[in-house]
Amino acid sequence: MLDQIKDELKKLQAKSAALGTVLNIEDQKKQLASIEEQAADPNLWSDNERAKKILQDKKIKEKIIASFEELKNGVEEIATMVEMAQESDLTDLHKELLELDTKADKLELSALMSGEYAKSNAILSINSGAGGTDAQDWAQILMRMYTRWAESHEFGIDMPEISYGEEAGIKGVTLIITGPYAYGYLKNESGIHRLVRISPFSSEGKRHTSFVAVEVIPEIADEVKIEINPSDLKVDTYRASGPGGQNVNKVSSAIRITHIPTGIVTQSQSDRSQHNNRDTAMRLLKAKLNEMMQEQQKDKIDELRGEKKKIEWGHQIRSYVFQPYTLVKDHRTGAEVGDVQRVIDGDIDPFIEASLRTGKK
Repeated sequence: MLDQIKDELKKLQAKSAALGTVLNIEDQKKQLASIEEQAADPNLWSDNERAKKILQDKKIKEKIIASFEELKNGVEEIATMVEMAQESDLTDLHKELLELDTKADKLELSALMSGEYAKSNAILSINSGAGGTDAQDWAQILMRMYTRWAESHEFGIDMPEISYGEEAGIKGVTLIITGPYAYGYLKNESGIHRLVRISPFSSEGKRHTSFVAVEVIPEIADEVKIEINPSDLKVDTYRASGPGGQNVNKVSSAIRITHIPTGIVTQSQSDRSQHNNRDTAMRLLKAKLNEMMQEQQKDKIDELRGEKKKIEWGHQIRSYVFQPYTLVKDHRTGAEVGDVQRVIDGDIDPFIEASLRTGKK
């Protein structure tokens, strides 16, 4: 067993050294020192948005550096202990080595996240498609899945808008997942998610297939300027509604904003303040307009606005099967998990990691 541990340790040492190079830890430390100077400025909070960005950058740098130092020190400690190990110590040493290797894999994912908006918050939209009430129930299950995933990774969650189904489930929902690298983790979740199960809404006991569309875009920082002509906006107020369509607010505090030139609609009903809901709806609108501009630069505007894939057969990126067997399979990477309940309880990391490592989306 000692030879096996030494071989695994050698691989982990190489991985740790490579991560130090890829992450450019020494440069990260210099950047952190500069950020700390800015954070110590007595006038930091004279500009709230700038202050928030500085503190978020500080948190990101600190986490990366601390994670790498923990890995590096752990590897050095294990190497020393292996040289002096007795046969009775090997089981515990091997366990510690595997734990360090898991930490190295997680740190490696940070290095794999690239792109202008990888560190941004994520705006995640879920919309039911073909499948009627079952699809609306499936949309609510996915909402719970992503919420649990976000909570387990200590991300913040805001829900500015939700539309409930008549019988069960939801027609659609928008979630804002807040925290460093939220978009980097979730960006490849965009696509059609298919569910196969015995329908709880049918007395026939037959298998039913439902489809839900997930869209993930980054929330853009305030320094990214998106020019919006106020005359291009149609702003409507309405009462927020709950399950079954009942009004949950006595006043019309919910806001719906339509950008007339593009037809983009955003809305917010989470706050009792009409002003706060308007601010949130505008944040969503700016993010969607920015996403459209990015797609235009890639000559994909037709795909974005006119040729969106239908939420039905043939377009799914991932299938969740409850009957006749249990399996979740990502059709882009080939990643599979047999415990479907574990996945819908929020453990989607195997699929996120496979997508980041293969670069497939």
